[in-house]
Amino acid sequence: MTRPVIPIVANPDALKGDGVGCHSGKDQLAAAARAAGKSDTLDQYAKDYPKGPHDQPQSMCPAFGSLRVGLRMKRTATILSGSACCVYGLTFTSHFYGARRSVGYVPFDSESLVTGKLFEDIRDAVHAEADPARYDAIVIINLCVPTASGVPLQILPKEINGVRVIGIDVPGFGVPTHAEAKDVLAAAMLRYARNEIGAGPVAAPANRITDKPTVTLLGEMFPADPMIIGMMLNLMDLAAGPVVPTREWRELYTALDCAAVAAIHPFYTASLREFDAAGRVAVGSAPVGHDGTEAWLQAIGNACNVEQAKIDAAKNKMLPAIKGALSAMPIKGRITLSGYEGSELLVARLLVESGADLRYVGTACPKTPYSDLDREWLESRGVHVQYRASLEQDIAAVNEFKPDIAIGTTPVVQAAKELSIPSLYFTNLISARPLMGPAGAGSLATVINAAITNKPRMESMKAFFGDTGEGDRAGVWEGVPVDRPEFRAETRRRIEKAAKKRKAEEMI
Repeated sequence: MTRPVIPIVANPDALKGDGVGCHSGKDQLAAAARAAGKSDTLDQYAKDYPKGPHDQPQSMCPAFGSLRVGLRMKRTATILSGSACCVYGLTFTSHFYGARRSVGYVPFDSESLVTGKLFEDIRDAVHAEADPARYDAIVIINLCVPTASGVPLQILPKEINGVRVIGIDVPGFGVPTHAEAKDVLAAAMLRYARNEIGAGPVAAPANRITDKPTVTLLGEMFPADPMIIGMMLNLMDLAAGPVVPTREWRELYTALDCAAVAAIHPFYTASLREFDAAGRVAVGSAPVGHDGTEAWLQAIGNACNVEQAKIDAAKNKMLPAIKGALSAMPIKGRITLSGYEGSELLVARLLVESGADLRYVGTACPKTPYSDLDREWLESRGVHVQYRASLEQDIAAVNEFKPDIAIGTTPVVQAAKELSIPSLYFTNLISARPLMGPAGAGSLATVINAAITNKPRMESMKAFFGDTGEGDRAGVWEGVPVDRPEFRAETRRRIEKAAKKRKAEEMI
């Protein structure tokens, strides 16, 4: 089959610095991307995902979020276009987190990138993969260097042999976190599905089992939470719709065909824009704890035009059970909390209602209107809420508040343990538990209370090992490390001299 040759505007500036690597710096890559025609995309990302005062949080490659969404969908192929080292890291991480399928890769070199041959290679790869017997959709993700070079995925065919083609740019210099990159692909799929609905009848989802008005759930959750939410909604003659990001294409139609959207994760800005375009109203927060569940049931009921009597009946059924679960499993101790999943404020609310002395909650995600209720509730109880939290801020909170347990990311957990403070990794040990309704009310207490009791053991270990492995004693030594204070003094002198020189140059 003969395909038309599409002229590509090459952007050699994208290769300045280190050839086909991404080490030339995000500022240079961003400038190159704008010069190559990606300004609209970067401007939209800057609006949807505003960065913090320190630029952006330290996190894994943002593209992992979009990759994860595609790999979890049935009958969906995912192809990456980026530097080989980046692709290796992303595929390794995806398989570490349980991906059970291959990730496509279109390699490039300086010549194919500058001449536009890379786009032709991507187009050929998409045509080769577009098998309707195997796939409903193919996702192509530009990483940093192809984005900076202006590889125009948007001019790929929208459909090949009945297989949908979705191309997105997910550069680390444009999307702050992997959590928000989930939104990038979820929104692109919702936009495609919304256009399909507008063009005519679409296939009914195979698992549609209710005629009740549904509430779409926005944001990845522990598998039991949608069922628990569905049980609560059923008391108001509503049903839980799909969880977005969805697991198959047809669920996107059901997600758009809802009475309301529950923004469980409040940072899905682009997805919420698609629901708004479809005329759907969104509700923030989630049914966590007593107060959160009461407010959420009322807000969802109002959004879906449910009679107040039914809303009150649902509250009367659920709230006593939640209060009982909270009182039966109290948490006693001071806590600092941080993470990058997007559910940090919800977990924080649950900890406070469980009796914990929570002083700080940091999230890598941005402040949005859909998290205002949670933020206001926490701040009214003396909890400091830090959006776009940096690693330094999270560790500073641990040092300042000296908690009985620190919940956070891997480096926060490491820093806390070095201080003999028990700590738990948020993603694997906290986020991977039910949070909603009565089940969520008692889910955290067991693991947290057990961890708090480990402090004497950690202090004993600290006393035994002393300063072994710290500072210049780290690493493998053949003999006993020799302290050389004169070397330290000389290094300090040189650093101070260099700092004075820089200060004098600034004054000039």
